[in-house]
Amino acid sequence: MVGVLIFGHFDSAFCAEKGTSEEAIAMVKKAIAEIKQKGLETTIEEVNDRNGKFVDRDLYVMIYTMTGKNLAHGANPRMVGKDLIDIKDQNGVYFIRERLEIAKTKGTGWQDYSFVNPVSKKIEPKSLYIEKYGDVVITCGVYK
Repeated sequence: MVGVLIFGHFDSAFCAEKGTSEEAIAMVKKAIAEIKQKGLETTIEEVNDRNGKFVDRDLYVMIYTMTGKNLAHGANPRMVGKDLIDIKDQNGVYFIRERLEIAKTKGTGWQDYSFVNPVSKKIEPKSLYIEKYGDVVITCGVYK
């Protein structure tokens, strides 16, 4: 009986470390509110702060131009300033192109792809919430 209770405790603790779809949407909405209040440049600086309010467990915000240039990345500063339009995931999918198309045609939506989880350091399936605001695309995703 004790073994079952301990296992259940670890399982709950592990689940608590992962962000939810609702939290990903809320992070994007928070970034948009920040852009409205403080401007894009200040928000970009805040998103790029890996210890800031736009990083929570395995959740982090990213901001792109409509041409695929990464302006902000809460988990990987090496991505910032780079044109990422031609990168592919492990399945050969041009996932940046795909997310920009969702933003352009729908304004908001979800995208499924595979990417390295900054917590586990493994390539994992991910669902990304996308929202276009002005001339930029703000995203935040959950690892499955």
